[in-house]
Amino acid sequence: MWGHIVSSRVAPDQWRVGFGSHFNAVAPRIPYFESNGMKHISRREAVQGALGGSFAFASNAQPADKSSHGTARDHFWIFTVNAGMNDDYLAQGGVMGGSRMTPAEGAFFLGVPNLILVRENNSPLPPARQKWRAKTSFEQFAISFLPLKRVVWSVVGSGGAIHGDEMSPVLDLAKNYPNITGVYLDDFFRSDGPSKSLDQLKKDRQRLQVDGRRLESWLTLYTQDFDPNHAGNRTKGLPLQSYLDLFDVITMWTWNSNDLHGLEQNLERLEKATPNSKRALGCYLWDFFNRKPVPLDLMEKQCNAGLNWMKAGRIQEMIFLANTVLDVGLEVATWTREWIADNGNTAV
Repeated sequence: MWGHIVSSRVAPDQWRVGFGSHFNAVAPRIPYFESNGMKHISRREAVQGALGGSFAFASNAQPADKSSHGTARDHFWIFTVNAGMNDDYLAQGGVMGGSRMTPAEGAFFLGVPNLILVRENNSPLPPARQKWRAKTSFEQFAISFLPLKRVVWSVVGSGGAIHGDEMSPVLDLAKNYPNITGVYLDDFFRSDGPSKSLDQLKKDRQRLQVDGRRLESWLTLYTQDFDPNHAGNRTKGLPLQSYLDLFDVITMWTWNSNDLHGLEQNLERLEKATPNSKRALGCYLWDFFNRKPVPLDLMEKQCNAGLNWMKAGRIQEMIFLANTVLDVGLEVATWTREWIADNGNTAV
């Protein structure tokens, strides 16, 4: 019915691509990120990866070269969920109409080469629920992430949710997509306790070997959860240090933007608790606690602090949340995009 794929070179930077005689369009080469800017993959490689067999392009890809991370942009990430997942939160703040920006589009909009994908409300569905599809939604997301440098995939979803064995499908995916470099445990410390026990975490760490390379484990940690005096602390009575020691990257998030005034003090607490882990600063653009955009002065405060900490070696990564608030007309989204453009080439 669909005929066959036709592809012919028409110019140094273009390809003519079609399905049989029904489609005949000129398409540009596809860029992908490297530490010093943009490079290109061929249209043929992209088509092979997206449509041919079991990831022909991905199987030829090389793992991310971590030794070449020389600019701030190399350490900038976007935190993503499926398109539209935060529409209810936006509506509560009077932002109507919802977002339609996908995770990959969010990375493109901000101009960042690294991405965290977190499952929310059991979306995207796990592969076991989609065996009837030519490509599962996990695979389709992974294909859209091929131009990116590093990808981290959730095994504990938003709200600390776990639906069955979340680890196995991500490990399987990482075998075919070497730019998947880690697993992410979101909202791990819940009001009713941790999402996993210490014994479960230790067993999971032993599984993080994929074709001779080790995946990193990332953790969401809110500033309130390592502040013993905070009313919202959810780690009281837990051996917090024992949990933190089992993660490679601890991401620090300030849930209430009013608490950003204590950012330096909170980083000092985190540094004491994570002497052997990498640290990342999570930067909200939307204040989910107060149901409003993060004020520009506070956005500037956390972005500039993060960049200075990165240059000083106090943190290693910065994360911007999220694709779901970037296309709804928020001034803070435009400001953040411009800040990244202005500071992305800073040496770190």
